[in-house]
Amino acid sequence: MASIICGSLAFDTIMRFEGRFADQILADQIHNLNVSFLVPGLRRDFGGCAGNIAYGLRQLGGVPLPMAALGSDGAGYLERLGTLGISTEYVRVLDDSYTAQAMIMTDQANNQITAFHPGAMMQAHRTQIVARPDVKLGIISPDGRDAMLQHAEQFAAAGIPFIFDPGQGLPMFDGAALRHFVELASWVAVNDYEGRMLCERTGLGLAELSRQVQGLVVTLGGEGSEVWVDGERTPVAPVPAAAVVDPTGCGDAYRAALLYGLEQGWPLVRCAALGSRIGALKIAERGPQNYRVDRSALGL
Repeated sequence: MASIICGSLAFDTIMRFEGRFADQILADQIHNLNVSFLVPGLRRDFGGCAGNIAYGLRQLGGVPLPMAALGSDGAGYLERLGTLGISTEYVRVLDDSYTAQAMIMTDQANNQITAFHPGAMMQAHRTQIVARPDVKLGIISPDGRDAMLQHAEQFAAAGIPFIFDPGQGLPMFDGAALRHFVELASWVAVNDYEGRMLCERTGLGLAELSRQVQGLVVTLGGEGSEVWVDGERTPVAPVPAAAVVDPTGCGDAYRAALLYGLEQGWPLVRCAALGSRIGALKIAERGPQNYRVDRSALGL
C-alpha cells in the first residue's frame, strides 16, 4: 500500500541562537522591531514537509510517494530520495526556479523563527492526483496554495482518503476554504496554535470539527497530543526523548507515524501514540531527516 504525500521538498538552513528570543524582543516595541541574533552554528539539511514525512514513513516501512516540485538546484535531493528507496515519479523538476528554501532559527527554549522562499513549490499544482490501485491514502501538507486546493479536490474525486495537515499554510485560507478542506478530508492534523486558528476561522470548535471527519489530531509539543473522534477527546501521553536537540521536523515525523498507522488500519489513538514515539526519536537528532527507526524495538 502506498501513500501520496503532497507538500514541499525544501532545503533547510538551520541556525541555533544560544539565548531566548523573548529576552531580545521588547514587547512595547513590536511595532518598531529591529533585532539581530548571533547564530554561531549553521547547517543545511534536506527538508520540506513532503520530504520529511516521506522519510519518516519510509523508515517505518511504508511506501511514500512524495508529490512535489524541485528547482534547478534539486539534483542532490533527487539523488537522496533514490538512495532512501523513495519513488520520485511524482517529483517535478523546474529549470526556471530554485528549490524551496527554509531559513530556520531556533532558540534555547526551542522556539523557532522561519523565513520561507517557496520557489518551485508554487508550481506543485501542475502534477495531478489520479486513482491507482496501490494508493490507499494521502496527505495534504503545506504546499503552494493552488496545489493544496486542487490536490484536495483530486484526492476526493479519486476516492483516496487523506489527512488535511495545513501547517504553516493555514493562514493562506479563509474560513470557507478551510471548511471545504475539512469536508473533503478524512482526518485533520494540526498543532495547538493551528488548531486555535482553524477554529477561529471556521467558526467551529474542535469537537464539532471532529464530527465532520473520521478523526482530528492536535499535537501539543512536550505535552503529547489529543485525539478527537465524534466530539470525544482522548489525551495521548508524550514520550520522553533521550535528548532535546532540535525540534525541526518533529511534526512531520509524527504525521509519518499517523500515515503508517492508518495504513495498518489502526485506531487513531494508537496512530497518535506511535507519533509520540517517532517525534521523540526525531527531536533527539539534528535536522529533520537524520533520525533512525528500529522497527523491531517499536514492535512493528
